[in-house]
Amino acid sequence: MTTLSKVLAGTSILVTAQRRAEELSNALERRGAEVTVAAALGVQSHIDEAGLLDVTRRLVAAPPDVLVVTTGIGFRGWLDTAEAFDLAAPLLEALRRTRIVARGPKARGALQAAGLTPDWVAESETSAEIIELLLAEGVEGQHLAVQHHGAGDDGIEHALRSAGATTSTIVVYRWGPPPDPESLDRSVTDAAAGGFDAIVFTSAPGASSWLKVVAEQGYLESLRDLEGAGRLVLAAVGPVTADPLVSSGFEPLVPERSRLGALVRELIVQLGEESTTIRVPAGALRIRAGVATLDHQLLGVSPSGVAVLRALAASPGAVVSREDLLEVLPGASQDPHTAEMAVARLREAVGRSTIRTVVKRGYRLDVQENP
Repeated sequence: MTTLSKVLAGTSILVTAQRRAEELSNALERRGAEVTVAAALGVQSHIDEAGLLDVTRRLVAAPPDVLVVTTGIGFRGWLDTAEAFDLAAPLLEALRRTRIVARGPKARGALQAAGLTPDWVAESETSAEIIELLLAEGVEGQHLAVQHHGAGDDGIEHALRSAGATTSTIVVYRWGPPPDPESLDRSVTDAAAGGFDAIVFTSAPGASSWLKVVAEQGYLESLRDLEGAGRLVLAAVGPVTADPLVSSGFEPLVPERSRLGALVRELIVQLGEESTTIRVPAGALRIRAGVATLDHQLLGVSPSGVAVLRALAASPGAVVSREDLLEVLPGASQDPHTAEMAVARLREAVGRSTIRTVVKRGYRLDVQENP
């Protein structure tokens, strides 16, 4: 196993998406992460297949002046349905005679994969930017087709019709309730307890839905505290997805390019960078949500041991008293021997030279000042 494939060893990552969850999970797991999937929203595909086929046939017969593509998944789903009824080739031929406007890089990528080139892309990934462009150019008397995203029309068609255009509605999927509500609730509880190193979001509706569950369970402050302490990373695929998180007081990690690959690379940097590393004589020590690693190799440390190690690592090289260690250990023991036994077991896992005893004062993590 290469260093790259191990860089996320020991990390526990929550993926809140249903669509493309497998692709994202596989990319993270290849780097050593343990991934939990708990979709905050479901995707209801082909909710009116007959209606979708009807509008497709009408657009093939009379191509629109402009096609607005709001999501990559929606456009791909539209083509999949068309292909199942031998309409894909004539649909693509019709769209080659149409001006195409894409809402963001993912929509552009889906178009390019189908051999189409969008004439304009809203890099902000907002429908407002599309509306502003089309109204500034003038749409009176034109026919525009709009592929909706999962939340339905967000004002595009209304604005176009108000400006004198006629529109065709393309609905491929809708957001629905989470496929496993119990799994979603459990993911929120585990996150608030510090059970994840990162939580990943791929859509703004999904982020809003997950945060709604967090608020209902009363865990918003707990998650903000974990993020502030550097123990939790919230990551969004793009700025639009990040908006609900920012509005709730978080500072999400957002890649420069709104792509899953870029998001994975940002997580690798964030969770594997030197700032998360403590240099001890034996190597690079990293403390994850539930485990510890040394040079990206998992250590046999119990949850109690991780709690002790985290307390020692809060101020590397500083002395931590037995009484302070008792505070982080489970139970309510006040016996200093309990802390001594916990440290002894921890030493067996991380190396005896890593944790030093300071006589009559406590213990300290032996850091390497000049690695």
